[in-house]
Amino acid sequence: MLKVEHLTKIYEGGTRALHDISFEVPDGQFVVIIGLSGSGKSTLLRCINRLIEPTEGRVIWNGADITAASQEELRHIRRRMGMIFQHFNLVKRSKVITNVLAGRLGYTSPVWSLIGHFSKEDVQLALRSLERMGIADQAYKRSDELSGGQQQRVGIARALMQNPELMLVDEPVSALDPATSHSIMRYLEELNEEEGVTMICSIHFLSLARAYADRIIALKDGVIVFDGLPEDIDDDRFREIYGEEAEQVEIR
Repeated sequence: MLKVEHLTKIYEGGTRALHDISFEVPDGQFVVIIGLSGSGKSTLLRCINRLIEPTEGRVIWNGADITAASQEELRHIRRRMGMIFQHFNLVKRSKVITNVLAGRLGYTSPVWSLIGHFSKEDVQLALRSLERMGIADQAYKRSDELSGGQQQRVGIARALMQNPELMLVDEPVSALDPATSHSIMRYLEELNEEEGVTMICSIHFLSLARAYADRIIALKDGVIVFDGLPEDIDDDRFREIYGEEAEQVEIR
């Protein structure tokens, strides 16, 4: 169970990105967070795993208070909390398998990781993760030789190296074409349904949210304006979230 309690984030300069956010996510749920750019989606995800430090509030996961954890405690918590980034966050000049192995850094001695030393078991796990993503044949290519969809699969394979119980997914398809977007979302859906990985995923497109989410949380100006079932977002709710002039775009 993930509990977010009265979470607020105010950036230097006074910009309030999140204001008094509270919700709970049961284990195994697929939650999609929607909202306009600047609504607070990315900040929320990064506050959950403390890539960004919240200003106020608490994040509790499986009984552990993430917001109060020491750096060593946080390192252990993050071992089972995967993160997938909008712009892939790969080391472009490094080999694909090297990027995937970075997902084991929380399990590897920092000294060994600095010189790129990983066990044979970790290398085999990386290859299996890439095989699961359908790109094992790309393992020894440079990451910048891959297409955008392939690079995002590398990002998922890297997250799988943590054996995650919770996956935080930040705009995974914003730079991808519709067909590739659905293929990436189906990989996440498979992880959720077959392995029970809890998903918290931010996306722009309501059509994708409706297709894959168990539940939708909508943010506007750092505040929750909707929390419920995908089918409960009617035209009026859509305009409340995205503005009166917004039009729904279908990703087919």
